[in-house]
Amino acid sequence: MPKRKETFETLYPYRLYDPDEVLDPELMYTVPEIARLLQGLDPDVELDADTEDRVVAWTIPWLMVHAEELVINDPVGDEPGYFGVEVADDEAAEIPDDADV
Repeated sequence: MPKRKETFETLYPYRLYDPDEVLDPELMYTVPEIARLLQGLDPDVELDADTEDRVVAWTIPWLMVHAEELVINDPVGDEPGYFGVEVADDEAAEIPDDADV
């Protein structure tokens, strides 16, 4: 149920970070690692399952909004995908038409 603004002690501006503000351009990250970074946490910090599920769910739309600024690896087997900031010297390949996507 909605609440009136005056019921909150403090209100903050809503800010979405750009990938280059959060991610090291030399590294690639899994979605859970990015989720932690967006929360100001170390990418290796342990979170309980419910918290991790919640921050990952918040991260997916962020990845979609910034898709043009990111690159992803080609995962092998059960390995997760890794995302990184696209920089000028990245040689991102086009996704082949016959790729299993």
